[in-house]
Amino acid sequence: MHLWDKGGRTRESLISFTCDSDRPYDAKLAPYDIVGSIAHAVMLEQCGLITAGEKESLLAGLTRLLDEVEQEGFSVGKEYEDIHSWVEIRLVEIAAEAAGNSPVAGHPGGETGKEPGGTKPDGHPGSQIAVAAAGKLHTGRSRNDQVLTDLHLYIRHSSFLLARDLKSIADSFLDLSEKHCDDLMPGFTHMQAAMVTSFGLWFASYAESLCDDLHVLAGAAALADASPLGTAAGYGTSLPVDRELTARLLRFNRLIVTSPYAQMSRGCTERQVTGAIASVANTLGRFASDVILFLSPGYGFVSLKDDLTTGSSIMPQKKNPDLFELVRARCNRLQAVPGEVALMTAGLPPGYNRDFQELKAVLFDAFESITGLVHVIHAALEGLVVRKDILVDPRYNDIFSVEEANRMVREGVPFRTAYREVAKKAGSGAFSIPSRAEYTHTGSIGNTGTDLIRARLSDLMESFKPGTSPRELCREIS
Repeated sequence: MHLWDKGGRTRESLISFTCDSDRPYDAKLAPYDIVGSIAHAVMLEQCGLITAGEKESLLAGLTRLLDEVEQEGFSVGKEYEDIHSWVEIRLVEIAAEAAGNSPVAGHPGGETGKEPGGTKPDGHPGSQIAVAAAGKLHTGRSRNDQVLTDLHLYIRHSSFLLARDLKSIADSFLDLSEKHCDDLMPGFTHMQAAMVTSFGLWFASYAESLCDDLHVLAGAAALADASPLGTAAGYGTSLPVDRELTARLLRFNRLIVTSPYAQMSRGCTERQVTGAIASVANTLGRFASDVILFLSPGYGFVSLKDDLTTGSSIMPQKKNPDLFELVRARCNRLQAVPGEVALMTAGLPPGYNRDFQELKAVLFDAFESITGLVHVIHAALEGLVVRKDILVDPRYNDIFSVEEANRMVREGVPFRTAYREVAKKAGSGAFSIPSRAEYTHTGSIGNTGTDLIRARLSDLMESFKPGTSPRELCREIS
């Protein structure tokens, strides 16, 4: 059913082309569409555009629909154009069920010969008032501001859930950092063994990288924490709606002030959010690449428990890091998504364009992909085994040259002189491993600064709003 029906007939092939691939994503938006409608109904009553009875009827019906869409396997059927059509038509059906009748004549939900203002079969008046209320829900809004509101609610909530997952995996990196604080390994520059470092620093560096990713994600989520509801098709409405009220009810931080910018922001918000997701993907992809490298025979710094490896169909000895290779590939794909969003929205004329519909698939898939990758890496950390005797291999002796030069500096030798003296020994076999040097500065061996990183993680989480799920918002508004 089409909310824009005017009595004509549109080719089914056109409807199929424009709607079929979008319905699965609309099903994911359904809870957000319903809670946005709940806030809109409350506002309509406050502004005198519907009666108190109509509001209560709408809230009861919408709450029931929220129960329906939260059931496993919910989908938007092909008989509905989109989630907005589904909500409006289902409200009519619910009202008709309560009245013991089919939907009212002329409504897309069906027909009945009963006139508005009639009575229920048991003699109680008002059955058609509830049916008519469903037709009033769309008062003062367009599907343009409606879907944009849905997306902002989705992005804000999904960003909070992703942030929570990122903090959890960052905490695990920090736990591993503290566990392996004194386990030494070579550090590399130009792919050459360069200096002494530790697994503690390696793990902590990824926790700190996730802090930066959280910072970027918080900024992107803040862009979505603005209410477009009430901007209608992009040019406002002559009806006396209260945009500030719906913004407060939905816990938005602010309004998108000018109506045209609501539509102009389409693509901009998605580009920033997918950019934040790409930042997370970059961190996870680099970690996966490190693990693959450190597992290789030339390194042998870490190993994986058998249940995290796969084998070869021809080589019996093989234990392959397929999991990390696929993580790396999928993370690299996600880093291309912001460019995809930019290309899809480049050069569009003012106002709403149907091109925006294609952004849903990109956005939803990006959130689902990065969430899955975070969970996979998090689980895999438990099966990562660190080798503790790497530096007994004499090929790494020369990485202690900087420590030897620094020892001479502490004894008063100018650094450049110490550098030249140590350089004469390096690579000649004459250089011997000194006793382990003491590191004192923050962010060094034995002093990885995990407490500072944990504190930053906690501070960053304050940027994200808990309690923004559709169910929580519904309880708060109702």
